[in-house]
Amino acid sequence: MGKLNWGLIGGGEGSQIGPAHRLGARLDGLFDLVAGALDHRPDAGRAYGQTLGLDPDRAYGSWQDMLAHERDRVDGRLDLVTIATPNASHYEITKAFLTAGFDVLCEKPMTMTVAEGEDIAATSRDTGRICAVNYGYSGYSLVRHMRAMVARGDLGRVRVVVAEFAHGHHADAADADNPRVRWRYDPAQAGVSAQFADCGIHALHMASFVTGKNVTKLSADIASTIPSRQLEDDAMVNFRMDGGAVGRLWTSSVAVGRMHGLTLQVFGEKGGMRWSQEQPNQLFWTPTGGRVQVIERGEAGLSPEADAASRVTIGHAEGMPLAFANIYADLAATIRARQTGQGAPAGTGLFPVAEDGLRSMAAVHAVAASGAAQGVWVDARPPSLRET
Repeated sequence: MGKLNWGLIGGGEGSQIGPAHRLGARLDGLFDLVAGALDHRPDAGRAYGQTLGLDPDRAYGSWQDMLAHERDRVDGRLDLVTIATPNASHYEITKAFLTAGFDVLCEKPMTMTVAEGEDIAATSRDTGRICAVNYGYSGYSLVRHMRAMVARGDLGRVRVVVAEFAHGHHADAADADNPRVRWRYDPAQAGVSAQFADCGIHALHMASFVTGKNVTKLSADIASTIPSRQLEDDAMVNFRMDGGAVGRLWTSSVAVGRMHGLTLQVFGEKGGMRWSQEQPNQLFWTPTGGRVQVIERGEAGLSPEADAASRVTIGHAEGMPLAFANIYADLAATIRARQTGQGAPAGTGLFPVAEDGLRSMAAVHAVAASGAAQGVWVDARPPSLRET
């Protein structure tokens, strides 16, 4: 069976995220990049697309041109479109491609408002097209093993979840006018939240992905520690999940000495576990009353979910592009299953979807509202997913 046809919007030359998507999509030989609108500057986008091997007639100057020419194509029609543009454009582009009948992988955040998120989730349902959201860290093998451990009851009832995503790369106040930093703290470009919308929602999604539970309400303390910033660069969020679990989340962009800082700890009746994205090959598991055990990625006896997401032999490092590759492999398996009418392989199909993106956006706005109200507890669920 041939490769699936893949299109990329954004992620052009010099992009932070573009290379990770291109590596992830191509790693398993499942996707072939055949069309792209890679830059907001039309000439630059067309030129860079051709350096990546795109035919000149499918290296577009804008996403609108790409949609117009790809919508009715029969030969070589796109099987998946990835949207890796600035945040404020995600909704418009995702909506347009879903409506035109394309499956979509959108970078997070999926939208800027809860209403937009509701619309994308409804559009995905109504069209029957996939709208995946790139919470790429959920592609790590041991993160998926954590999810399997919770699901099969190894921890018993989950009591407490502690998540962090703290780095120090925006700690220098002298960087206030750096355009790569400044936009993140500008409400006109970033929306109602900076650090939580950028990094905190990764940690919050990870908490839900691993535990299988959703956040119901939260209380937030947010701060702009550099006075020139209009939006927060540090946040502490307390939350509650359905099923009764207690959650704590800290996210910061001014934590000097922290490089990436995505960690997750889950504590249950029968034991606790912790994992760090900077050391992704080890999961520390402690059964209640027992000793700490180190679970190594790639070792025998792990869950099917972990095995399906493990790419290299035990002892060798795995990183972010391989986690992205697992998201793309999940998507390829699901698309192929739909095309052939056969079931997808075990351990696949774990990619985040529009509902996850919608829940994240509801949490972003809940954090902003709670922070502005000095930490009052607020409902963190989108309107369509609240209990009646």
